[in-house]
Amino acid sequence: MADEQRVKQIDSVLARLASIAGRPWDRGEPPADPPRRRFPVTLAIGLAIAGAAVAGVLALSGSSPPGEPPPALAAAAVEQPAVTTIVVDVVGKVREPGLRTLTDGARVDDALRASGGVLPGTDLASLNLARKLVDGEQIHVGAPAPPVVVDVPEPGGKVNLNTATLARLDTLPGVGTVTAQRILDWRTKHGRFTKVDQLREVDGIGPTRFDTLRDLVVVR
Repeated sequence: MADEQRVKQIDSVLARLASIAGRPWDRGEPPADPPRRRFPVTLAIGLAIAGAAVAGVLALSGSSPPGEPPPALAAAAVEQPAVTTIVVDVVGKVREPGLRTLTDGARVDDALRASGGVLPGTDLASLNLARKLVDGEQIHVGAPAPPVVVDVPEPGGKVNLNTATLARLDTLPGVGTVTAQRILDWRTKHGRFTKVDQLREVDGIGPTRFDTLRDLVVVR
């Protein structure tokens, strides 16, 4: 009797479970598993479908999901004005006399520094070191500027080595602006030419060029 009572109790429990599951209870088969909760599964499926739909729309429109904003572009560099330069001729008692290219607005002191500095014992009283330079000027260091000479035409069209300007010397065959300036530098350093043969002492004038020039120049 006890066993039958126990079987009835088990049948009652199984029947109730079958009723909850929504299906009739048949003692000949074990009760079906209770239905699982469908709401979370349905919700997950719905979210997946919605995500797929959004991805499809973006693909068709050629758009991409928003990402981080691009870094700000660096501000364009302000165009700087071109630097203007001047050329001056430094002669006299400096370590490296000659032409110097300086920034526009440079002063006499800048030209002396660019020429390696003045020689020991040089008197600079005649120079205003703070004076602004102008393009094309000549700075005489430790010596007064030579007197202005006039380029007087010589008979036969010859060029006077002691009075000729740079432009005049530049007209001689084989003498360009550089060599003409070297002739002027020699004249500034030594005072004047005393004979035509001294032209060979100028840097850049070798025997061949001198033979070309000797009959075209004169010393007075």
